[in-house]
Order: sequence, then C-alpha cells, then structure tokens
Amino acid sequence: MVQWLGDIVAELSGRRQRVSTPYVRTTGPDQALVRLRDLRRGDGQRWRELRLSNEKQLRPVEPTVEGTWQEAHTPGRWRDTYLYLQDARHHGSVFPLVIEADGQFVGQLTLGTIQRGSLSNCWIGYWVAKEYSGRGIATAATALGTDFAMKMLKLHRVEATVLENNPASIAVLRHTGFRVEGRLQRNLHIDGRWQDHLLVAQTVEESAPGGVVHRLINTGRLRPGMGSRMPS
Repeated sequence: MVQWLGDIVAELSGRRQRVSTPYVRTTGPDQALVRLRDLRRGDGQRWRELRLSNEKQLRPVEPTVEGTWQEAHTPGRWRDTYLYLQDARHHGSVFPLVIEADGQFVGQLTLGTIQRGSLSNCWIGYWVAKEYSGRGIATAATALGTDFAMKMLKLHRVEATVLENNPASIAVLRHTGFRVEGRLQRNLHIDGRWQDHLLVAQTVEESAPGGVVHRLINTGRLRPGMGSRMPS
C-alpha cells in the first residue's frame, strides 16, 4: 500500500516542522504541477504583489480588512501576518500553506480552527491569483489540503464556507467532494458588511478509502505529479 506519510517531506528545525505535499498535475492543455508547502518569511514580496494586483477579485470574497487594501498589504502587515500564523501553527490551531504551481507562489491555502478530541475538525480556505485561475489549480490545491487535514493531521471532518454568489469557489468545493449542509446567516463581515454563507463539509468516511486526490485521479480530473506517489 502506498503511504501518504511516506510522501511528506518533513524536516525538524527547532520547534518547527517543515512539510510539503506530493505534486499533482492538472489536466487540460496548459497542465500545471501543483503542490502545497510551508508559508515562509521570504514569501512576503510575492504575497504582497499578488494580493495587491488581485484586489478586485479578492476583496469582495474575503473578510473586511482594517484600513485600505494597500494599508493591509504593507511589509509591516506581512510581518505581523506571518508571525501570527506561525504562532498559531506552533499552538496547533492553524496550518498555513502556500499553493505552488510550476514552482511559483500562486496563492494560499489555510487549515484553521483545528480542533482535536471529539470534534476533530477544521475549516479550509484558499485563494488563487486571477492569472492562474481556470486551470484546475484551486481544485488540485483543495484536494491536497483536504487529504493533508485528514491523513497528516488525522482530522475527521473538514468544513468550508462560501458566498452563494461565488460560483467558481462553489464548483471547486463540489469537485473535491464537499456537500452543502446549510446556510449561515450574516456569518462573516465581508467587504464591509455582514454576509450569508453556505456551509459545506466532508468527513473521512466520504473521502475514503484513498482520499480526495486519489478519487480525482481515478476520475481524470487530476494526474499524478512528477516523481510523486499518491495515496491508494
């Protein structure tokens, strides 16, 4: 049996464990080699560039920022964001990851509010820059992130919330096996006002036996990446 944990690149550095997922390849004419990896301090410039240039796409679907979009993406704000996420990761409540396509930082994926014990769940959230949209990268990243949560972090359930007027994100979540459980009224303050969201989720039992990536490879939506072994 192919072992997912055998594909995880892990390196202890003080209190920090550095990881990356296996690669998967999207299908279509412009296939992309996609993986998730650790968020690094040196990602700040790329993070700022992409998010500033993608304000029109990101601002309407993300939590309201303090001040202007530009003020929320200064070098100082990056430093604060990075340190907050690393502290939360150290305490086990958040796992921040970078979405890479063909070796380039193209977005982020975060596993948040990680809970153990009888709950054993988390939420998943992501963004991909507009110049990389429509290529299956978000679907590949969400599949990798969901498998990471269930196989590496050993969580039972993964949830997400999505605006009803965000069909692209709804399609990504549907393709990766999430089902709608209901509507959360005035759930998050998005782009200056409280907005309703759809609550979607999936559990280990629904993604078994091989995981989300394995299922998408079997159905032809993804392909195994170069030099990577996928869960069976």
